[in-house]
Amino acid sequence: MGDGNVNLPPGFRFYPTDEELVVHFLQRKVALLPCHPDVIPDLDLYPYDPWELEGKALAEGNQWYFYSRRTESRTTSNGYWKSMGVDDPVLNSSNKKIGMKMHWMFYMGGPPTGVKTNWIMHEYHLSDSGSSSSRSSRRSGHTKIDFSKWVVCRVYEQNFCDENDDGTELSCLDEVFLSLDDLDEISLPN
Repeated sequence: MGDGNVNLPPGFRFYPTDEELVVHFLQRKVALLPCHPDVIPDLDLYPYDPWELEGKALAEGNQWYFYSRRTESRTTSNGYWKSMGVDDPVLNSSNKKIGMKMHWMFYMGGPPTGVKTNWIMHEYHLSDSGSSSSRSSRRSGHTKIDFSKWVVCRVYEQNFCDENDDGTELSCLDEVFLSLDDLDEISLPN
């Protein structure tokens, strides 16, 4: 399951939208309903650094997906996840709020002096009002499901290239020459 191999027909890729992650995966997971295909593994995120997710979480391209239990501690052996201060509502096709998407960035070292990395995590939570299963479970005599315990996560390494960047890297010497304001100041050997 967590090896990145998904039993999908050739040509199909796993690129779910925010709404699909919440409705088709997280809501079904929380309600203990089967999810077809059952491709996202359960993983306790916080013992792992983001680069250790390969082989443990569902990999698709440069993104890793997994379910996790929500915890207060977001520290690993080499760093910690820090909130980026951005929380977006996840809306369904009727513009009804069904969940929240929290943005996290991975820092190397210990808080608060850690060094920011390029690793980003989107953590999806259900809205308490976002599921009808809580109402139906109360009617059938079952205890209410605690939606705050499960999240689905998408982790990826952000590429911070400029929009005009063609992807090629400059050598140190190229950067020195480009940093000079006036090319007339360069003296070349004869």
